Amino acid sequence: MSGWRGIQTNSRNRRDPLKTNLRIVLSICIACLGAARSGRAQAAGPVKISLDQAIQLAVARNHSLLAARTTIAQNQALEVQANVRPNPTLFTDWEYLPLPGVHPDNGLAGYLHDSTEGDLGMSYLFERGQKRQHRVQAAKDTTAVSRSSVTDNERTLAFGVAQLYITAQLADSTLDLARLDLKSFQNTVDIGDFQFKAGAISENDFLQIKLQLLQFQQDVEQAELSKAQSLSDLRQQIGYESVPAEYDIADALEYRPLAVKVDDLQKKALDNRQDLKAAQLSITAAQSQYGLAKANGKQDVTVSANYSHVNSISAVTFSVSVPLPIFDRNQGNIAQTRVAINQMQEQQKGASGQVLTDVRDAYEGLVSNDRVVKFYTAGALETAQKSREISEYAYRRGAIALLDFLNAERTYRATELSYRQAVAAYVTSLEQLRQAVGTRSIN
Repeated sequence: MSGWRGIQTNSRNRRDPLKTNLRIVLSICIACLGAARSGRAQAAGPVKISLDQAIQLAVARNHSLLAARTTIAQNQALEVQANVRPNPTLFTDWEYLPLPGVHPDNGLAGYLHDSTEGDLGMSYLFERGQKRQHRVQAAKDTTAVSRSSVTDNERTLAFGVAQLYITAQLADSTLDLARLDLKSFQNTVDIGDFQFKAGAISENDFLQIKLQLLQFQQDVEQAELSKAQSLSDLRQQIGYESVPAEYDIADALEYRPLAVKVDDLQKKALDNRQDLKAAQLSITAAQSQYGLAKANGKQDVTVSANYSHVNSISAVTFSVSVPLPIFDRNQGNIAQTRVAINQMQEQQKGASGQVLTDVRDAYEGLVSNDRVVKFYTAGALETAQKSREISEYAYRRGAIALLDFLNAERTYRATELSYRQAVAAYVTSLEQLRQAVGTRSIN
């Protein structure tokens, strides 16, 4: 039996390396699978987000907005505090106690019963004028104002994100243009080099072409820097932890004409703008404060009950007290809150006019930028491109001078860049119109 046990033990020992090897092979397979997945993820490129996704991330994770939302919870806590009732007051005293070391003739117990005085009582303040109800209503109205104000912060944040996103789009479009121009002009340099070696152009002309290449290289570097900085700023706005460091935008900069009517937009803005709603709710909150001020002018009643033991005699006392409203009737606060209602009404009227003005200004900006874009699409882009192609063709055949060709090249680049900037300005004005209306759906 002992020998059999020894064989079993040796057999287990021989199988242990096999299990170990299997574990190693399995670990390697898992590692290879993970590496393959990682390779596919890297091959797929960086994470890309659309404008709508960027706005959604900002609304959910922007730290400034999250901090502003805490004001709602703070005001809700004040609602709880406004609803509390006054605490009752407990009072007691025991007088004429003997000094330490003094021994009364009739004994300590007899002295305490016959010669000391003790009181035990309780009082409670009864609020008049429904003060608690007015406090609660005033607190709720304040919360409603803060809720609308925070919601309006989301509108402002969405516009800020859109601006940064458009900046990134413009930088990306400019980078594409700069790379295409660099590649195209590099071909021109190569042709110039061939022509110079063949004696078709002078060395000075070839050197000027090579120097011009430096500008194209600088344009690429500047565009790459602009895009990197715009993506960094956008990441901060939508929440630094929301996207990885290597991310990109998904939407390309493009022109999409939009047909809207300013009157319809103004009506929609009056229904959607949360800052206007906050101004309207501020009137209600001011009225609540006025009602609370009048309630505070009512004098509260204090009712108390007291048990007294005086010189072996016990008695119960009940009392009621109320301040006489001769001087202080809270008249100053009442007058101040009454005037504050007028203040809020004027601010609401001003906010309403501001909403209409914002929509009108944004609409006019959209129309103006739309006309500018159409200047380019109606023929300016095509003209600049044809002029560049004709100048390049003529220069290669010696029909025009080098300076004329370089001037046509610069004009083409400037026209293309101006067109992209015009599209970015149009898209920005469209986002500004969305902000002015208070909703992203304006058509």
